[in-house]
Amino acid sequence: MARYQQEGTGVTGQRQAAGRGSRTGRRPGDSGTRDAIVAAARTQFAASGYHRTTLRSVAAEAGVDPALVSHFFGDKQGLFVAAVELPIEPAVIVATIASADRADVGRRLAELVLSVVDGPAGERALGLIRAAASEPAAAEAVRELLEQRVFGPVTAALGVSDADLRAGMLGSTLVGLMMARHIVQVRPVRDAAPERLARAVAPVLQHYLTGEF
Repeated sequence: MARYQQEGTGVTGQRQAAGRGSRTGRRPGDSGTRDAIVAAARTQFAASGYHRTTLRSVAAEAGVDPALVSHFFGDKQGLFVAAVELPIEPAVIVATIASADRADVGRRLAELVLSVVDGPAGERALGLIRAAASEPAAAEAVRELLEQRVFGPVTAALGVSDADLRAGMLGSTLVGLMMARHIVQVRPVRDAAPERLARAVAPVLQHYLTGEF
């Protein structure tokens, strides 16, 4: 990002700015331009996945020149990292686990995750999964996001040993559940009531959170 900002102040940046002046779209100085691009990127990554989303398609939806997308974010991976938005604040997840009875944390986590993924904000989570499944660069960004902001803090809140392994197992189970229910749409999993799914997966999550390893 710093490289692109520095280039924008030199001769090349002046020429680019001059070229942009003759095109349609918001100017770089428009304070709403970056937010508009991020909003458009979130919509497209969620709907189309990482592979089919392009800087040009995002620019078109945001109503800006494609050069502005590169100006702010560099490349598609930089745009994706900026646009990644979890469907629930990680602090809410950690607080839910920390306040629950230790013997009941698996059920509480399962119910919380299913309520989010099955709800209006669920498409954001599914967009992250679709992107991660289609592109290594997106997978790296999603993996770091989930490890550092969600599953790592959850296991740390419980003060358990082997926290990294537990976090990884939590992630693999919950991501797999979301894929089976909403992306692959395995029929028994897709059609099951969320309460039933929570009861089914809770013992597995409970073991990963507090069981012996």
